[in-house]
Amino acid sequence: MTKRALITGVVGQDGSYLAELLLSKGYIVRGITRRASYPHTQRIDHLFKQHDDRDPATQFRVTYADLTDSSSLGNVLQEFEPTEVYNLAAQSHVGISFETGESTLDINAIGPFRLLDSIRRAGAKDVRYYQASSSEMFGASPPPQSEATPFLPQSPYGVSKVAAFYLTRMHRIAYGMFASNGILFNHESPRRGLNFVTRKITLSISQIVAGELDRIQLGNLDAKRDWGFSGDYVEGIWRILQHSEPDDFVIATGEMHTVRDFLGKTFGILDLDWEDFVTQTDRFLRPAEVPALLGDATKARKLLGWKPTVGFDELCRMMLESDLAAKGLTLDQAKAKAKLLKPRRRGA
Repeated sequence: MTKRALITGVVGQDGSYLAELLLSKGYIVRGITRRASYPHTQRIDHLFKQHDDRDPATQFRVTYADLTDSSSLGNVLQEFEPTEVYNLAAQSHVGISFETGESTLDINAIGPFRLLDSIRRAGAKDVRYYQASSSEMFGASPPPQSEATPFLPQSPYGVSKVAAFYLTRMHRIAYGMFASNGILFNHESPRRGLNFVTRKITLSISQIVAGELDRIQLGNLDAKRDWGFSGDYVEGIWRILQHSEPDDFVIATGEMHTVRDFLGKTFGILDLDWEDFVTQTDRFLRPAEVPALLGDATKARKLLGWKPTVGFDELCRMMLESDLAAKGLTLDQAKAKAKLLKPRRRGA
């Protein structure tokens, strides 16, 4: 039987990579997204070109639904009858969650409950459900963090993800549903959102080289994170739902770097000194910081056979080259332009 996957948040970074992966495996994929006044499908536009939405038998289609609207979720489940559900939709920015705490909790915590409850009420006991959990749930717990590490979230986002984690577990235990959590540590790509620090850095470098920007303003440069590649991590997501039993898994590289490290590596690719172009400001500091996240993915390696394929250096180069290409620049052209830059005095 052909597998049928429903992906919430399909227009996001992970959703787009997961859709590509599942389509390559022969799945019929239905994505759902919230309606927006301005198109935000850039990450999946290439899939629309490959799969004609007007064809009733198309392998890929996107429809509108909302995690804050139970009726829309129930309608999609009834019409599509998925065999696997991947809940990736969220208010995904930690910093913004301090400003939009109520809506973050509604989307990230109550949203998964609505979706799980809709699956349960539909009597779809054979549906396999994946919940996108986050390393931010660990918060202040010291690294390394594994499935056994206590959750000490430091933001409304982290709190919302802890709630969704336990709601997923509850449906597994109370109702016998195949409901699993993937605790993903930071994962990046050229498709990362523009207000996440890694993408903000690589995009800003391309703007500096193109003469559109002269400095970057950043907050905490000492935050330590376990950064991997989103394309690798969606493979882990898929493997979690192919496991014989529902369970919870950490997906991480097991390597930790600071924001300073990321700056040094990306600016260094163009032979630039990041300190000539970066200003620290309290504006981007959070009310409560998470000092260090380092994932222990031993369980996923042993039980799922999953491991990352893209290292930190390759990830930095991949993201920078993509943003430079968007400016019409090759890496060699960018290096030539970088030599002509006249950085401001440090601290100016």
